[in-house]
Amino acid sequence: MRAALVAGLLAGFGVAVPVGAVGAYLVALTARTSLRTGACAALGVATADGLYALLAAAGGTGLAPLLAPFAGPLRIASAVVLLALAVRTARSALRSSRPGAAATPEREPPSPARAFLTLLGITLLNPLTVLYFTALVLGSGAREGAASDALARAVFAAAAFAASAGWQLLLASGGALLGRALTGPRGRLLTALGSSTLVAGLAVRLLVG
Repeated sequence: MRAALVAGLLAGFGVAVPVGAVGAYLVALTARTSLRTGACAALGVATADGLYALLAAAGGTGLAPLLAPFAGPLRIASAVVLLALAVRTARSALRSSRPGAAATPEREPPSPARAFLTLLGITLLNPLTVLYFTALVLGSGAREGAASDALARAVFAAAAFAASAGWQLLLASGGALLGRALTGPRGRLLTALGSSTLVAGLAVRLLVG
């Protein structure tokens, strides 16, 4: 059981720590909204990681071949969604920075529930996550021990979720601090445009990678 716990924690940190387009969007979203919204978005990412960890531990060798044909299309879909979010963020920031924009009602920020579902959906579109967890499960001794026991599989998935949630919440906290530091209109504009550029660049990398 301890082996499953340690393996899950290491797997969760391993998939979460490299900051990609989703992590960059999470930081920017929290900076523009609130820590509560960012925390819910972070839990959306961690929930997807936990679900994929559970699927990998339960599915074993039969899971990777089933997902392989869909890896390309899902990666493209994920990149398209991220590009759309980047464009929407930049357009909203530019619109609100125009003279006289104060008289125009600003678009409602996403609710915590919507932020959770959005980040959950984006992360679920990445099948490489479950392939990553599958490779870890099959490449370790957990296949004969932890991966063959239902309780150990649950411990592995829960530990992966906890590790991912911890890291994503740390990113959201950084976004909240950034939002407090850049309270002026120009700071908000530069943050939004910078994050949109970064997310768009990482999304394009997904398309051509």
